[in-house]
Parts: sequence; structure tokens; C-alpha cells
Amino acid sequence: MKLQFVTVDVFTDRQFGGNPLAVVPDAHGLTSAQMQAIAAEFNLSETTFVLPPQDAAHTAHVRIFTPRAELAFAGHPNVGTAFVLAGAAASAARPAEGDTMIFEEKAGLVRIKLLRDRSAVTGARLAAPQGLSIGENIAREIVASACSIAANDIDTRAHQPCIASCGVPLIFAAVKNRAALAAARPRTEIFTQHIPITLATGIHLYLEAATPVADIEARMFAPLHGIAEDPATGSANVALVGLLATLHDGQDLRLDLKISQGVDMGRPSLMRASAEKRGGTIVAAHIGGTCVPVMSGVVTLD
Repeated sequence: MKLQFVTVDVFTDRQFGGNPLAVVPDAHGLTSAQMQAIAAEFNLSETTFVLPPQDAAHTAHVRIFTPRAELAFAGHPNVGTAFVLAGAAASAARPAEGDTMIFEEKAGLVRIKLLRDRSAVTGARLAAPQGLSIGENIAREIVASACSIAANDIDTRAHQPCIASCGVPLIFAAVKNRAALAAARPRTEIFTQHIPITLATGIHLYLEAATPVADIEARMFAPLHGIAEDPATGSANVALVGLLATLHDGQDLRLDLKISQGVDMGRPSLMRASAEKRGGTIVAAHIGGTCVPVMSGVVTLD
């Protein structure tokens, strides 16, 4: 059995930046175990597998795997998969209607709009498949220990470290300065003891400090999913913009942010995120960015 694959770098405008993604545009005939094995072989943050949609009104059914587990939703895999399908000569997907795609995923329907520069597709922008939910607070001592920083490096002025989700639960914690963000390193044993994958996918640290490039800098650690650090996490940052919009004064507003991630890994990424609040409730959250192709090839299965 031979499977075509493509890799793209997502949330970047140049090769070898951003977050790499492997896409299998036609995953007909693969079992879940084979998909997981292929994702482990690529050993990227995520690999996607495209299947025909269950509803003919949708573009595709997309499954997302980390090297160790399947995810219900993730940001950069959706953006990258849409980019690949827009240029694919053959796939299991239905043709897109204009610049709109709808992916069926475990977390729900993911609506995607292709981004173009003149006629060329350059990337995509997605709407979160679920509304923002904010869960329990997590002790800052646990978060700090899991990230190898001091408890007083965590900035609790706006909020305590907490779980939030737009389809994937993560722990969100602000840090006080760039030095603390740069010093962070994941400690797998602390995640194993205090932050199992049944609680949250990982920890998303962020710093609200404008740079010439972005409004926010972030880092995300998910070692129990086989991702020591992720260069760009759309599912985290689409929830983050919703969380920050919730914390802003005012019942009605739109918050637009440029978010940088992956800098400390040598894979700088840039995401554009937005959230709309109406009557004090987040009614929409989006995230998007550009992609560049890198590799293509064939997976041969016995």
C-alpha cells in the first residue's frame, strides 16, 4: 500500500520556520493504529489524515495525531491541511466551494477560509469548533515546577493559571518577563504526576509585551503527547485570545492579536488571532496564518 504525503511549514512565510505538519491527503484504508504509527514515524507535532466527509455538504473528515495520541482538534493541522488540499491534484476530500472548507473532526465542525495573495493560496484562517470554556484554576507552583521556573515568575494580576479550551483543554499562565519565558523547560515527571493528559493537553505560557513583530509571545509544552515543545499552537492561541477578550473590560468588543511562538526553538511562528465578545460572552474566535510547502513523498506499507 502506497500513500502520498506532503509536509508544510505552518504559520510562517519561509521554509524551516513555523510548525511543520505532515498531511496524508488520501487516507482510505488506513486503520487508527496505522495512522498512529505513521504519525509516530514522522515524529512531528501533528500529522493529519484526510478521509471523505460523512456529510456531503462538508469538505473532508480529518483526523489529527501527535506522535502518541489522537487529538479532537488542533490549529496548525487545520490551517496546513486546508493549504495542502487547496493545491492537491488528488485527495479524499470533496472540492472546496470557493475559498471555504468545512472539516469534520472529533471536536466538531471546523470552518476554514483560505487566504490568498492575488490568485495564489498562501494559508488559511479557521473558526474555533467550540465556544470558549474556562475551567478550574491550577496552582501556580505546579505550573511553575512543570516548566522549570519559579512560582513568582507567574503573573497572576489578570488571572490565575487556569484551564481553558476552544476544543482542546490547555493550562494558560502568564509570565512576568521575557527572561522567565526564555528559561522555561518542560519537566515530564511533573506533568505525569500533576498534569495528566486527561486534565489538559499541555501548558501554554504567554507574555503580554509588544515586540516589533507581535503583541504576545508564547510557548507551549505537551511532553505527555510526545511534544516537548510546540513551535506554534493554533488551538491554544485561539483559546488564549478568547480568554483575554473575556478579561477585557466592556461587554462588547473585538480583540485582534498577533502572537509569536517558536522563537526559543529557532522556528519562529506568527499567528493572527481574533475574538468577538457580545453581551459579555465570546461569540467567535479565529486564528490563521500563512504556510509554505517543504516536502512530498510516499509512505509504503507492507
